[in-house]
Amino acid sequence: MHTASTHAAPATMAGTAPRIHLVIGPVGAGKSTFVRQLVQQQHRAVPLNLDDWMATLFSPDRPDTGDVMAWYIPRTLRCLEQIWKTAEAVLAAGGDVVLEVGLIQQHQRDAFYARMGPWADAMTVYVLDAPRDVRRERVLRRNAEQGETFSMVVPPHIFELASDLWQPPGEAECAERSVVFVP
Repeated sequence: MHTASTHAAPATMAGTAPRIHLVIGPVGAGKSTFVRQLVQQQHRAVPLNLDDWMATLFSPDRPDTGDVMAWYIPRTLRCLEQIWKTAEAVLAAGGDVVLEVGLIQQHQRDAFYARMGPWADAMTVYVLDAPRDVRRERVLRRNAEQGETFSMVVPPHIFELASDLWQPPGEAECAERSVVFVP
């Protein structure tokens, strides 16, 4: 005989549905520091950071010469796939996720949004940015100090490349999503 459970899911008991906190911005904008603060505020939140996954899984194998981007991109895509699977499991269990997974270009974010399915309405996008010279200095300092938010060295040419690729959310993205620009 099957009886209905009187136990509510954690999200129902707390009175709130699980949330996705997507943190985006160019290299050196302060995303990792912001994520740490956000995770402290959101006690049910699990941080998932692409750079941490890449550094742990692939940094020892990273080529020093040749087309590093050709090596980097497929590994990034595999990590993103696994991060999203992990995020879905955390969300299904009633926890929030804080995603720091790159998505510096609009087409990358559009692809991410398209795969979210039932979780699309449970997301807030936080946008951090700073002037390029400020970000460059932060990255140089982080590379040298290798403190709490360090996951891998960002060489100057990669910093410049990633900075050139950064596309902040436009009007359409902001109209379709809950977007917060963090000062």
